[in-house]
Amino acid sequence: MIRIFRHYISRAYLWLIIIESSLFFASMYYGSRARFLFTESWYTQDDMTIASVIFSLVLMLCCLGLGLYRRTLSWDDYNLLARTCVSFCAAIFTVVSIYYLIPDILIGRSVLVYAITFAFLGMMITRHLFYKFARLDQLQRRVLVIGSAYKAHKLLSLNESFIHKGFKIVGCIQLPDEQAVVDNEYLIKSYKSIAHTAMLHKVDEIVIALDDNRKLMPLKELLDAKLSGFSIMDSMGFYEREQGLVSLDNITPSWLVFSDGFSQGGVRAFQKRVFDLVSSTLLLLVSWPIMLLTALAIYLESGFKNPIFYRQLRVGENSMPFYVLKFRSMKIDAEKDGAQWAQKKDSRVTRVGGFIRKCRIDELPQIYNVFKGEMSFVGPRPERPEFVESFEQKIAYYQERHRVKPGITGWAQLCYPYGASEYDTIQKLQYDLYYVKNYSMFLDFSIMLNTFEVVLWGKGAR
Repeated sequence: MIRIFRHYISRAYLWLIIIESSLFFASMYYGSRARFLFTESWYTQDDMTIASVIFSLVLMLCCLGLGLYRRTLSWDDYNLLARTCVSFCAAIFTVVSIYYLIPDILIGRSVLVYAITFAFLGMMITRHLFYKFARLDQLQRRVLVIGSAYKAHKLLSLNESFIHKGFKIVGCIQLPDEQAVVDNEYLIKSYKSIAHTAMLHKVDEIVIALDDNRKLMPLKELLDAKLSGFSIMDSMGFYEREQGLVSLDNITPSWLVFSDGFSQGGVRAFQKRVFDLVSSTLLLLVSWPIMLLTALAIYLESGFKNPIFYRQLRVGENSMPFYVLKFRSMKIDAEKDGAQWAQKKDSRVTRVGGFIRKCRIDELPQIYNVFKGEMSFVGPRPERPEFVESFEQKIAYYQERHRVKPGITGWAQLCYPYGASEYDTIQKLQYDLYYVKNYSMFLDFSIMLNTFEVVLWGKGAR
């Protein structure tokens, strides 16, 4: 893993981006060579270089937006062929639009067909080789876990369904007075020392996963291992790096005090405000026809007397309440019995509402909230006061998600499906805290780009 602007990126996927971007560049460049193999080319060397750069950049961004470089996708969610086809269709539409707007860089359809064909075949071959070799044990970091109880057991289940897992746990050391719950195949009961065990198993990293650090921490042995050259990290850092979350099972007040991140205000606030205004303006310019058609559809379904928009009280930055604006997707009397979660196949959702919720179109009026400064384009989703009051009493550190402005989209929306229970809220809170801790413009842009995947795949909508 490599950390870029406080956000962890998989080295394997970073190399995949570089390789496939180069492949896309070569596909356009040599696609022109193939088209004009027996005739003289219409294009100069500079023409093809510019065309190849545009083609490579657009196709790479479309693949990013469809989640093709997101390692946290499981095999069940991935669906490589479908995502690749959609990303290529989006790239073709974008490239053709660029050619229409800038005729001086227009490339013929025949050359584009060759380029798309070469790029698609090249990408399929590259992906086959990547998934074949990226899952080899020899290429994964070997990890030794200190501990054998609940936290170690949970660590063992980490990333089992991910497409690319960058590590392999070789064993869990059971310390004296510790009740083991991990499987016997991973359990290391007798050992000479931690450093000796690490050398014996040829580990690259040691992770501490003790249920009680104060009583069980073997400081002398860990110091010996550290001075012997082994990398040592706690489970908090491991979860943050590997899953992009702040683990609530491991968090402590002292960790919050001494950890890096959680910086707000100053230049960061100014940059984010400018980013919000620019992003929202661009989204409004693109989406206004969709919003107009949505308003018309709601009007035709519900009649003139019923409202098109829906205002709902939510909790914002520093726990300040505000009214969020959305397209109405439920019946007028949807909450006659009080506030409640949206459920699968919710009978309160209208026919138009079901479609706009699936495509997240109902969220578009929140652009107005962003312009007013009540929301940001990217941030934790704003929650209702009725639920917040209950969560703050039951869930530790829940109030910390309100340190930043809520957003139209967010890190938790990318990494976890729709939450409709207290358990789901706890899981999403871990991703929200990661965002609050590691916020950067780079992370915001990454979340925005990957939001296209959420919209097109309808992930987590109800």
